[in-house]
Amino acid sequence: MSSKSNSFASIEWLVVQKRLIYFVAALFVFGIVTGGAAFYFWMYGNPLGGGQQSTPVLAGARFNSFEGDVRVVRAQTRETITVRSDTQLYPGDTVQTGADGRARISFIDGSAYVVRPNSVITVRDNTTAEGGGSTNVRVAVARGQVNVRTEQQTEGTSNVVETQLTENRVASQTASSFAVREDNTEDIRVASGSIETNTRGGEKVTVRGGEYIALNQSGSIKSREKLLDVPAPTAPRNLEKIAAVAGGAMLIALRWQRPASGMPAYYRVEVATSPFFVAAGKVIERDQLQATEFSVGDMRPGNYFWRVRAFAPSGQASEWCEPQKFIIVGGGSGEMLTITDMNFEYVGGSVYVARGRTQPGNTVRINGRETLADASGAFQLQIAAPSQTSELTVEAEDPSGNRNSYLIPFSPNSAQR
Repeated sequence: MSSKSNSFASIEWLVVQKRLIYFVAALFVFGIVTGGAAFYFWMYGNPLGGGQQSTPVLAGARFNSFEGDVRVVRAQTRETITVRSDTQLYPGDTVQTGADGRARISFIDGSAYVVRPNSVITVRDNTTAEGGGSTNVRVAVARGQVNVRTEQQTEGTSNVVETQLTENRVASQTASSFAVREDNTEDIRVASGSIETNTRGGEKVTVRGGEYIALNQSGSIKSREKLLDVPAPTAPRNLEKIAAVAGGAMLIALRWQRPASGMPAYYRVEVATSPFFVAAGKVIERDQLQATEFSVGDMRPGNYFWRVRAFAPSGQASEWCEPQKFIIVGGGSGEMLTITDMNFEYVGGSVYVARGRTQPGNTVRINGRETLADASGAFQLQIAAPSQTSELTVEAEDPSGNRNSYLIPFSPNSAQR
């Protein structure tokens, strides 16, 4: 009995030990396979990666500056938001500017896009290869005008502007503009550098610095000619003050120089009370001017802006010159200039929107920036104020040149958020 019992126990002990040995052996084999796989991945990378050396990395385009009505429609949510200083743009997002809106946007390749008033663009791509290699920027212009300036590009970099009628590859160090009009015609200007353009009509051309092309509604090139430069305004000088004569009305002579390049056939001049030349602020519009001078009569004391552009015989229009401001100063009304109802709204970083009221038509200045009060006396101005700012100097100036300054308490923590 005793010997049989011992024999059975020995057999059971042997079975248990064999299972343990098998388990340990399996773990050992698994460890070797896992270690080998890890070493292979470390040495040679992922064998299923198709030999790709880099992965595109998304980056948000950013607003360098903006003014007036500028909005963004988010691709993911279709939500429309008002632009802030920290707003970024990602593929699929759309930028819309109103009649008084303008925005300057920087992309990942260092290029700058200036979106002019009444324009709509969509960001199609803004990526770079991992490690900072080649970059891809693609923007679609649906309406309005966009000015594009590229920097020195690395090999493999692509910067493309799409319109309904064209696809344009913008070369390194190129200054250009693209206009899409309401009648479905388009034009392209290249001040410097070059652009490779493919049209919907099947044409492929290289547009070089100093050239202009216009496209008809079918996408064919209607004309290609020398670029017509911008006329240079000479008088009144920007920010010049002109004393009004007795009675207040003035005759103001506007003067400019012929474009440095191109053959102008005539000029167009506009005078307004707004630097955006919105319809409500237009004082006068005059077209088909042959001379480089035009006199505007019955001008009363106030702040005015004027601009001029040239037209070639073919119909090509130059860019507008930068708005020039002049002030007609009268005798003064003796009214005390006031600043009331001041409040500040936080935008982002050190940027705030200041709002308040003064007399209608007054110019309000804060921290080196200025704006005009509307017909109700209300004004709004985007300013920068460092975090340690405790008060701001707000200056009001009426159309006659009278001024008054106020120290307004300011606290970044108390600004509306």
